[in-house]
Amino acid sequence: MKPACVGLLFVLGMWSVSRACPSGSPAPAEEDSSQGHGWSWWSRHLTVVHPPAGADLGGSGVTGQRSDLGEVAPEIKASERPAAVAIADLEWREMEGDDCELQYGDGMNEAQEGDFPTVERSRLQEMLSLLGLETHQAQKLGLQDALQISSDSVRNWAPQAPRDLPWTFLRKLQARSAEARSTAVLASPSGARPAEKESQMEEEVIYWDTADDISADIYSFSELPTPDTPVNPLDLLCALLLASDGFLQQEIVLRMSLCQFALPLVLPDSEHHAHTFLLWAMRGVVRTWWAQPPRGAGSLREDSVVLARAPAFAFVRMEVSSNSKSQLLNAVLSPGHRQRDCFWHRDLSLGTSPREIADGLVEVSWLLPTGREDLDLCPEPVAFLNLRGDIGSHWLQFKLLTEVSSAVFILTDNISKKEYKLLSSMKGSATKYYFILSPYRGKRNSNLRFLNRLTPVLRMDHSHVLVKVSSTDGARFTRRVRAIVASVARSPCRRVSVEDMAHAARRLGLKVDEDCEECQRAKDRMERITRSIRDPDAYRREELRLQGEPWRKAARVEKELCQAQWAGDPADKRRAELRQRLLELRTQQSGHDPAGGVQEFIAGISCPSLGERQYFLRWMEWGLAWVAQPRPRQLPEAAPTLRPKQGGAGDREPLWPEPLGVEHFLREMGQFYEAESCLVEAGKLPTGQRRFAHFPGLALELLVRGLPLELVDGSTRSTPLRWVTGLLKELHTRLERRSRLVVLSALGVPGTGKSTLLNTMFGLRFATGRGRGPRGAFMQLVTVAESFSQDLGCDHILVIDSGGLIAGAPATAGERFELEASLATLIMGLSDVTVISLAETRDIPPAILHAFLRLEKTGHMPNYQFVYQNLHDTSAPGPKPRERRPLLESPSDMSRASTHVAKQGDGLRTLADLAFCDPEKQHVWHVPGLWHGAPPMAAVSLGYSEAVFELKRCLLENIRNGLSDPHRNIQQLIELVGLL
Repeated sequence: MKPACVGLLFVLGMWSVSRACPSGSPAPAEEDSSQGHGWSWWSRHLTVVHPPAGADLGGSGVTGQRSDLGEVAPEIKASERPAAVAIADLEWREMEGDDCELQYGDGMNEAQEGDFPTVERSRLQEMLSLLGLETHQAQKLGLQDALQISSDSVRNWAPQAPRDLPWTFLRKLQARSAEARSTAVLASPSGARPAEKESQMEEEVIYWDTADDISADIYSFSELPTPDTPVNPLDLLCALLLASDGFLQQEIVLRMSLCQFALPLVLPDSEHHAHTFLLWAMRGVVRTWWAQPPRGAGSLREDSVVLARAPAFAFVRMEVSSNSKSQLLNAVLSPGHRQRDCFWHRDLSLGTSPREIADGLVEVSWLLPTGREDLDLCPEPVAFLNLRGDIGSHWLQFKLLTEVSSAVFILTDNISKKEYKLLSSMKGSATKYYFILSPYRGKRNSNLRFLNRLTPVLRMDHSHVLVKVSSTDGARFTRRVRAIVASVARSPCRRVSVEDMAHAARRLGLKVDEDCEECQRAKDRMERITRSIRDPDAYRREELRLQGEPWRKAARVEKELCQAQWAGDPADKRRAELRQRLLELRTQQSGHDPAGGVQEFIAGISCPSLGERQYFLRWMEWGLAWVAQPRPRQLPEAAPTLRPKQGGAGDREPLWPEPLGVEHFLREMGQFYEAESCLVEAGKLPTGQRRFAHFPGLALELLVRGLPLELVDGSTRSTPLRWVTGLLKELHTRLERRSRLVVLSALGVPGTGKSTLLNTMFGLRFATGRGRGPRGAFMQLVTVAESFSQDLGCDHILVIDSGGLIAGAPATAGERFELEASLATLIMGLSDVTVISLAETRDIPPAILHAFLRLEKTGHMPNYQFVYQNLHDTSAPGPKPRERRPLLESPSDMSRASTHVAKQGDGLRTLADLAFCDPEKQHVWHVPGLWHGAPPMAAVSLGYSEAVFELKRCLLENIRNGLSDPHRNIQQLIELVGLL
């Protein structure tokens, strides 16, 4: 046969589907039995999971119950079925000829190289147009486009048209909603989206209430909007990723991981014939699991999924399969509790439209150890890979999976000559192959014959073939698959990281998103910095010389000087001595030059390319985290020993108690700026000789791009006043006419999830997790869309996150209470809205109550909301007004002590005594636990995302209705920083 004919037949084969025998038609003829004992041996030894006694063979696996993994329709696009059947007829006839020898071993998918480019191109363009993303195919959506606040971000209405779906998906991902993948569109009777005012903040009334109109015709129900699902959720995901830049892709993947969804690993792009391996997009995903060493007690381990090596198992479909891969994977990933819908499947009521552009997508998820032997497959993470679509049409992706996986599970109904030729090209592969068959839809004897031929090629035996039909007990079948996975994972097998998978993808010719020039230049610069970091503590002492003890001494002198000025101390000599001492310390600091690593960091954030600057910052975050990773981790049982002793000198914290991060390089820049500014103010340095005056402008670019900047130092608990003032002045100049600012802050008890709360509400990047939360205070800037800023009353929201405040009595807390009381007073004094996060309804840190008492005397009081985050109880549905009373009742010991520290002298004060506190107003919110079950394999609680959304609506409504100073701008904030 001519090569052109061979190529055409191969392309046709990629689009073909096997024909199912119609009901009542004669069974296919038996194949030649000349193979002797071959196929009969398979028929005797084929591993079949038989239904239990009494099973209903007509459908369900167990009498009276429906099988969890019953027979489902083949995954075939509806628009392709008529043509596919005709093509299959021709292809099958040609494939059965002896002269048709197709070569599949080169890993190339000829169907992706121009045979049907017009069809695929039109599909992608039509999908992007349907979703309103066609303009973003060239001009990509950025992270700031997705995070800005608009009228839609505070309205909980269902999408009215397909163009709303991408933005609804992004908002729900940000809120960690378990329903983010829903593509249901609530179409109006006329098909048009109802007109809405930008100022409308109230939730839409969607459903008709008979109480509103008793005389209404009951038959008008037929005119009500009905949900429609015009887009497959996987198509929505692929279209949005293709329309986004690398940083928004990274945010989407990160948020999907927080929602416990399967993550996109290979993104198909049929129009440009270039499938992309999403290594960069996966960089930000960090998972925590219970690590059980061979000997000794276990501990929590945290690592990037890009770096952690684990056994991988791929699940693929060959031609038609009556069994659902995704449902099987979800069952395998859900031991001991309700099934998690990690992988989307057809039975979910989230949209059932056929896939148009998502075939060829590879997804990945991990089964993480929980520390329970009865639930864990093995004492290490296990990766599961899922290829959407037929392996014949996506041969390149299939070859990648065979190269990185320890075992591949192939689901199919038929194995014929064509499939045999496909799989026989994998001869010599070290990967184990398992078949999951449903022979009642295919040719039983043909399957056995070709399985017999594949046995020596793929080095299989009868235990590698499973049969799953509609009458099979789903739970028992799942246990069988889990047992195979556990057996392979516990034996010596291939273990790969996502980085290893990317290397394999490059060898096969797949594009890797991380290989762009800007990203690689930024990575090289990061490596030049981190290469010299052997010991993080030593690096800080030797390279970041302006921090540590020099800064601690300067902060102490500045604090004494501030206290003397507030007290009105007439001793001018004392104040002069403090000023001279501060000048000496700053002169010593300015005598140093930035170290080599700091200079390289400054060059990285100063490069002309905005993209390269963003890449560099992300690389620095991960590079510094990787450098700190080999340091020994404290076991959870020993964690309490890390807490400082209360009272006296025991509350002094170690010099370098926190891990090295980007904030330390920015602190060093801030100290150079502080020292230089101090000398200029004292007349010791001419303004024209300043070297570091541009530093605030460099840091501002990072703030505008979403990096949290430090407001209060976590080590000295002091505010670098000149540095922060310089930042705010640069911000005022940068924003020009859009400088109206509202400050929203969060305070609270450690471990109550306040940083997670802020990240969920606004899509921010405050550090979270064990030992990584803020110790001082950090700020991030959230932009308000111009179309909504007039209605909301501000152009930007400055969000401040702070470290946890101690809950012990301040009388025994010593200097630490004074520091935390000053921190709480500063943050609340700067804020228009303050969220106070509590673990118990009465657990108000004394520093916060002290700040309330002090601010009451100044006349400034922020709008405040208490958030009670019950970290264990997930059954509470929402706000509990009855929980308000304990906050307003008799004072506890710590409120008495706080009152004593504040020297009120007129009797005990409680929160209820404060003039601003109205017990009938809703000031307390109950937020359910984040997880539905026990992490790391727990699903996200839908109640958490709903409660956080309502809290966000309340906060923005308070901003919209006007605050104590609704016309505050950045210049006024600068003055407040100086006063507080």
